[in-house]
Amino acid sequence: MRLLIKNMVCRHCVESVRRVFDSVLGLPVESVELGAVTTCYELSEADLDRVASALEAEGFELIVNREAELIESVKRRLIEESRREGGPSAGISEMLSSGFNISYPTISRIFSSVEGRSIENYLMSLRIERVKELIKYERSTLAEIADMTGFSSTAHLSNKFKAVTGLTPTEFRRLGMRKPLPDV
Repeated sequence: MRLLIKNMVCRHCVESVRRVFDSVLGLPVESVELGAVTTCYELSEADLDRVASALEAEGFELIVNREAELIESVKRRLIEESRREGGPSAGISEMLSSGFNISYPTISRIFSSVEGRSIENYLMSLRIERVKELIKYERSTLAEIADMTGFSSTAHLSNKFKAVTGLTPTEFRRLGMRKPLPDV
C-alpha cells in the first residue's frame, strides 16, 4: 500500500517518517522516499488513523484526496527544480503538464486554490530559500549565487530577494534568517 505524506522535503524527513513507522507504530515498510511510504501490506482504517496521528505529532500529514496528492507531487517536483545547479529549467509549465499528464492551467488552478498562491510565487520562494542557504555558507559571491540559482544577474537576484524577504542579500547576510522548506 502506498501512502502519500505531506511536508516531507529532505532526507531527515525520510528518516523521521521511517522511525515513526518502525519504532512508534511497529509497521513494516518496503520503502520510504520523499512524500511517500510503501507498506508491506494493506492497512486497516484503524491503522491509517494511527499512522495519521503519529505523523501529525512529527509535523507531517497523511494525504487522503487526489487534489492534495497532486499539490504535494507538484511541490516535490518544484523543490527538486529549485535546487538544480543553474536554477530551475525553463518551461516549468511544460514539465509539470507532461509529468502529471494534466494541463498546466488545471494544475495551476488547483495549486492556487489549495495553496492560496501561484506556482510561480511558490517556486520563487523556494529559489530565494536556496539563495539564503548559499548566502549563509559565505563561500560564494552574490554573482556566483545568482548564476547557481538561475537568476540572470546580481541585480535581478537582489531585486527578487528584496521583494520576497524585505531585505537586501547583504542585510540578510548580517541577520541570517531562514525558513524550513515545509514553511515556504
